[in-house]
Amino acid sequence: MTSSPTPPPASSGAPAPRRPLRRLTARGRDEAHRVASPLELFFDLCFVVAVAQAGLQLVHAVAEAHPGEGILNYAMVFFAIWWAWMNFTWFASAYDNDDALYRVVTLVQIAGVLVLAAGISRAFADHDYLVVWLGYVVMRLAMATQWLRAARSARGAERTTALRYAGGVLLCQVGWLGLVLLPEPARPWLFLVMVAAELCVPVYAEKDRPTTWHPHHIAERYGLFTIIVLGETIAAATVAVKSGVEENDALGALLPIAAGGLLIVFSAWWIYFAVPVHGRLRSNRQAFVWGYGHYLIFASAAAIGAGLEVAVEQAVDEAHISTLAASAAVTLPTALFLLTVWALHARHFKVGTAQQLVLPTTALLVICCTFLGDRAVLAAGVVSALAVAAGGTLTARLAARARRGRTGAPTA
Repeated sequence: MTSSPTPPPASSGAPAPRRPLRRLTARGRDEAHRVASPLELFFDLCFVVAVAQAGLQLVHAVAEAHPGEGILNYAMVFFAIWWAWMNFTWFASAYDNDDALYRVVTLVQIAGVLVLAAGISRAFADHDYLVVWLGYVVMRLAMATQWLRAARSARGAERTTALRYAGGVLLCQVGWLGLVLLPEPARPWLFLVMVAAELCVPVYAEKDRPTTWHPHHIAERYGLFTIIVLGETIAAATVAVKSGVEENDALGALLPIAAGGLLIVFSAWWIYFAVPVHGRLRSNRQAFVWGYGHYLIFASAAAIGAGLEVAVEQAVDEAHISTLAASAAVTLPTALFLLTVWALHARHFKVGTAQQLVLPTTALLVICCTFLGDRAVLAAGVVSALAVAAGGTLTARLAARARRGRTGAPTA
């Protein structure tokens, strides 16, 4: 009697284990179900530590009647934060293989941003950028390592793109050393030169072969970071109101600021997510404008929180500025946020003059609210909420008209 062949072992249904180290190869632009990873979410949360520090220092500068110097320092520091975040985000969209080495290098980048955050107060107070620069060194060396690793696995034009990125990142990092070595009056000019150089690196690197970033993934990553920054805005304003109530018993004076600030942040969230952003990201030309423009969206969103803190401090007589200046600290970044969101993607989805004018008109009205004294923040919040209502009403009417047109029903 012959024995029957040994059956193969039954499959457990578990996925095959992945090797801890894998080649860092490009992912597909049309990959299905591409979403942000837990590592990316952790990365964003750590970056918000630096955003919070920049906002806190902006509050101190504006409250002490040094708005020009404070805004300049804020713009410089926030660019460093945003640019490092953006470099990682677009690289991860094209190359994230989630192996052990990728995770470790990403954690090194997170360590770099924490070092940067630790140096923000010295950058504002003493114009000492050494710690900020050291944090940037850690982040940028890690980023260059990722690009060199991608180049090692690539061929032809893709390899050239990766090497251009690595070289550009390292050369620009040398240029930023000028913030430490040059005399103080020359640093703002160096900053402008280095911003231009940094913005040119992706344009040059991808001129022959674009990286395979994923439109849905990029839109989600930017949206998530917007939510986190708006959340930080609410947290900062809440702490300020809480301190004002407990230390000064000024609930009546702070309630309009709290209500107006909440309406502004809710409206900002609603307006940003009112349209499907990924539909506009179909080419590098569109992506560069959209991605770079988010510097203003992120910076203004964080500045709204700083402005609310300034308004609270002024209401309890702890800020050395007028009511008009405190109101402007809220209304101006709110108007900038509305205009930038409209310019980058909202306007592409609006039909007709009425819809196109909602956000620009709202931004103008929000600026006008600056002159309403103690009720300026509340008025700006109400105007922002009315913009959401108006935009929703116009969209609903257009949709209903389109449905009636398709069914042949008579229109009013």
